[in-house]
Amino acid sequence: MDTTQLLKGVLDVAVLAVLRREDGYGYEIVRRLRDAGLGDVGDASVYGTLRRLYAAGSLSSYVVPSDGGPHRKYYALNAQGARSLDEQIASWTTFSHAMTDLLAATRSASDTTGEKS
Repeated sequence: MDTTQLLKGVLDVAVLAVLRREDGYGYEIVRRLRDAGLGDVGDASVYGTLRRLYAAGSLSSYVVPSDGGPHRKYYALNAQGARSLDEQIASWTTFSHAMTDLLAATRSASDTTGEKS
């Protein structure tokens, strides 16, 4: 299954979830998403998502000086972002349960007809 389309649909909630645990700067957020199992996530997609979530008021940002290079812009989840994440978690939970049930029913039906899944 090509997961790129699935990833596009859940990238906002994934970024918000990563930032709920700890503030982060762009590349660090990409790394944490990949470490969480979203290996196909692209740098540009995450940076675009961060800009969009910030513009929508779900994130705040601050700059931290760096000893070994340019300053880093950190993103943090704010109260609006936390509410948005909670709403998206509820939607995801409902959706994922429905898909799990649908797929389980499909597997059960193919088992009873003798078809291989």
